[in-house]
Amino acid sequence: MEYTQEMKNRLKRVEGQVRGVIRLMEEEKHCKDVVTQLSAVRSAVDRAIGYIVAKNLESCIREANEEGRTAEDAIQEAVNMIVKSR
Repeated sequence: MEYTQEMKNRLKRVEGQVRGVIRLMEEEKHCKDVVTQLSAVRSAVDRAIGYIVAKNLESCIREANEEGRTAEDAIQEAVNMIVKSR
């Protein structure tokens, strides 16, 4: 699996969001603000997982087609990864 710069950039944004949450805590901001930002972090991580799984699945299906195999195993593996991430 090749991890593209776009994938890495997504995680760098998450990293920045986490630093922002820590800053909110250090500044003793209201709990609601901290939880709101943590929810945004979780959402961004979920989107990153989905993106990475989708790109991997795309690559596996293309490879299976080139080799004359069905993509069923790759699809099942992608579904399992998404289920595990929940």
